[in-house]
Amino acid sequence: MDITPVRTDADHRAALHEIERLWDAREGTDDFNRLEVLSTLVDAYEAKRWPIADLDPVDTIKADMELNGRTLTDLTRIIGKSRATEILKRQRPLTLAMIRNLHRSWHIPADRLVGEYELSV
Repeated sequence: MDITPVRTDADHRAALHEIERLWDAREGTDDFNRLEVLSTLVDAYEAKRWPIADLDPVDTIKADMELNGRTLTDLTRIIGKSRATEILKRQRPLTLAMIRNLHRSWHIPADRLVGEYELSV
């Protein structure tokens, strides 16, 4: 297995291309092992190259929605219609029940949802 470190953007592009080629590899095969190693290298490079700033709970929800193609309707199914809009507009704080539901349903780490944030008045 001739895998090299991902140190440059060119290395990153090449690794992503190889990951795409290997995407459907069966677990336990050499291709799957290669996919797993390349994915780890790409994750490490991306974390170093493009670090994600700490987001407050509302921005965490918004980022998760954008990243996963979720809509306001999806959020309302978890925390309620009027509540979802109020949360996103920062008019109401998240409750413990909302945090638990978001964690359970969308797998957002609970510690990302419990931080303090400013409410709009």
